[in-house]
Amino acid sequence: MPIDEVPGDPAAPQVEAHLPPGVERGPTTVAAFRAVLANTLVANVTSSYLWFALTFWAYLETRSVMATAIIGGAFMLLTAGFGVLFGTLVDRHRKKLVMVGSSLVTLVTYLVAGGLWLSLGEEKLIDWGGPWFWLFATVILVGGVVESLRNIALSTTVTLLVPEDERDKANGMVGTVQGVAFMITSVFSGLSIGLIGMGWTLAVAIALTGISLAHLLPISIPELEPDAEEGASRFDIRGAVAAIRQVPGLVALILFSTFNNLVSGVYIALMDPYGLTLFNVEAWGLVLGVTGIGFVVGGGLVAKFGLGKNPVRTLLLVNLGVAGLGMTFTLREWAWLYVVGIFVFMCMIPAAEAAEQTILQRVVPFRTQGRVFGFAQSVELAASPISAFLIGPIAEFWLIPYMEGEGGRDTWGWLLGSGEARGIALVFLVSGLIMLVTVLLALASAPYRRLSEEYAVAPPQAIEG
Repeated sequence: MPIDEVPGDPAAPQVEAHLPPGVERGPTTVAAFRAVLANTLVANVTSSYLWFALTFWAYLETRSVMATAIIGGAFMLLTAGFGVLFGTLVDRHRKKLVMVGSSLVTLVTYLVAGGLWLSLGEEKLIDWGGPWFWLFATVILVGGVVESLRNIALSTTVTLLVPEDERDKANGMVGTVQGVAFMITSVFSGLSIGLIGMGWTLAVAIALTGISLAHLLPISIPELEPDAEEGASRFDIRGAVAAIRQVPGLVALILFSTFNNLVSGVYIALMDPYGLTLFNVEAWGLVLGVTGIGFVVGGGLVAKFGLGKNPVRTLLLVNLGVAGLGMTFTLREWAWLYVVGIFVFMCMIPAAEAAEQTILQRVVPFRTQGRVFGFAQSVELAASPISAFLIGPIAEFWLIPYMEGEGGRDTWGWLLGSGEARGIALVFLVSGLIMLVTVLLALASAPYRRLSEEYAVAPPQAIEG
């Protein structure tokens, strides 16, 4: 029996009331959502801007694939580790308070990073074999991780403020905003590192974070104070698991996303080094900015046309396309092929993310959505650091030298051609093949059919009081 049909179930969406009396989802609440979305754009621009800059700066100064892999993996690991805590905070507090707190913590961490830069200087900080480099990187990463708390809050805000029949399109708008942020920051991060250096880049990030916080304070999000829950811990894993297990097929969806993120960790670790092999840092930043238009295109298409009647099927089909793309976009060391591949990849991602968000927003009760989103984030993202940490040294000390040698060229040259980064191309090819097999198995599975049926019969989330 679906969760929403359980008589007297206190978690049933139709008995929840989280909007103030007299407030109904409609033009007013949608306007509030758009204001929050605009503020998220400013915050995401800032976080992504500094994150990209740190990665570019670290690779260019150290020329170590392993250093960038560790940084990327650490970011994913921290994001995963705090997912359940963040989700619990979102469920227990008003969304506005959570967003303000997130921005405030991020501002403090960036100020600490600025203090380290001024007191120690770049020469000490860039020594990746010493402690100061890792302290500096960790402080910046913590600020970015805490900023991700806003994304969990934003996902539940879509449920709170946007009518059911417009929710998939609202999630498409979220993807568009993320795409705009990515496009802007990837361009300016590369230009910043190339033209003004890491110090001034950090100063810009501090200023933008302060502007984002000031912009957020006057925004009103209509929401009642969440009811206190007895017996729930700060890391309420049990509550999240209970909510997930009540929805048929939802466990399988999270496991599928987890495995895909295991593969995606490879791209996190190696995409920038591959790009910086083909382009200088300024040009690579511009490439990411131009290809970031794909995020906007993909999110815009979802915002206009939605995700169809079965977002579960849409999610798997999009991942099928991503797998095929991963197998082909580095078959030759051609700059144009890599650029086109990244653009198409970015067109696909908003649909996949919007599909998963829409599924959870419909089948999971609102009062537990923060924990479910946070738990899913923790479990799914925990896979990426594993592959990122592993693939960095494997690529640097084994695959890249192997493909540079006669044996690798003779074995794989017919497929991968020749060039400086054929070892990375081999990793991309194998990762795409693994993802392709996984998606085909998921499409033929019983959990896929059960979750599709659950989505079809789940009633709208009735949040009005």
